[in-house]
Amino acid sequence: MARRYFGTDGVRGVVGESLTPELVEKLGRAATLWSDGGRVFIGRDTRGSGPDLEQAFARGVVAVGGNAVLAGVLPTPAVALLALDLGAVISASHNPPEYNGVKLFDSEGQKLTDVAEERIEALLDARFHGRRGEIDHVGVATDSYLEHIVERFGSDLSGLRIVVDCANGAYSGIAPEAFERLGAEVTAIGSEPDGSNINVGCGATDLRTLRQTVTKSGADLGVAFDGDGDRMLAVDARGEIVDGDQILAILMLHLEVELVAVTVMTNMGLLRLAQEHGIRVVTTDVGDRYVLEALRREGGLLGGEQSGHIIYLRDHVTGDGLAAALLLCGALEGRTLAEAAAVMPRYPQARADIRVSRHEITPAIAEEVASVNVALDGKGRVLVRPSGTEPVIRILTEAESPAQAKETCDIITALVRRELG
Repeated sequence: MARRYFGTDGVRGVVGESLTPELVEKLGRAATLWSDGGRVFIGRDTRGSGPDLEQAFARGVVAVGGNAVLAGVLPTPAVALLALDLGAVISASHNPPEYNGVKLFDSEGQKLTDVAEERIEALLDARFHGRRGEIDHVGVATDSYLEHIVERFGSDLSGLRIVVDCANGAYSGIAPEAFERLGAEVTAIGSEPDGSNINVGCGATDLRTLRQTVTKSGADLGVAFDGDGDRMLAVDARGEIVDGDQILAILMLHLEVELVAVTVMTNMGLLRLAQEHGIRVVTTDVGDRYVLEALRREGGLLGGEQSGHIIYLRDHVTGDGLAAALLLCGALEGRTLAEAAAVMPRYPQARADIRVSRHEITPAIAEEVASVNVALDGKGRVLVRPSGTEPVIRILTEAESPAQAKETCDIITALVRRELG
């Protein structure tokens, strides 16, 4: 059965349009029924719509006999770590402020499978006859989470000068404190949320301010999170971006893992580096939950996405932007970030995101992509896929030169526009 509301990472939409308090309340009811009641731990990011939607979800929980435990503003990975019988986050992650959504975790802090999400959707209009639950509030969740991350993933960062961009999101105040506890000299930006500025001109989706701040302040590096804290990107002292693939490359060598899980979007340079070091690569569809599923299936610890979802399952249950940033700093071992990132030669890439009226890959597009990939003969590739969170077709091309990557991307982009409008 196709999912109507759930996408790549939970349910998302523009508040008041595709995402309403009524739908969120139904999701609270259905998810609680699916998990057989019990206690539901609920966090949210800093969007202005968050408190109302948090209350809507909690109403759904208690309506079917569950107990809702409200933690307030809390990063998504913290909710995964602290999940009770169920964990829920009211967040739209990296999307603009007008969006919001619901992410769900099971009792072990794992993202739900496609099958579980289908079952929850089937329960959206289910009736319940029983006693109502209760709503509780908890105020120590942030401290518990921060202590866990600093203790398990931190190292001595004395002398490190770092700029920390919190995206005006859930890591505001929390992430800078973690680095300060470990001895770093911290400049915090994007750490003054007002409900309407999450991910706006800051954070992992817009690195311009971070790059400028790092170069002007003479910092050693900068790190940026997205609004709910499950992804992280970095910039070196020159202001050059270090993406998720490069971070994975640094970590997989430093942590000496035998396996790394990545997605189809991963740069070919990472695949070649892993091959050279005898590290087995498992490739999944786009979405950090698919990377997580692969790691658990294969018994691996490290994986991630180019977009900055970095997962390390020693002492954790999911991807965590702050944990990844601390691991990255610990992996430098006296090197600059630029020197550390140089271990992975990157294939030039070109990308395009095309808004479309028909959210599908037509036979003509599929045939052209297959033909181009055959012609590239392993020296590049083309990937075309529908976004799991927006009405967009995403195009990625790789080649041995930037010009060839761009030319190929332009050809495929024109075809997608003709086919899908």
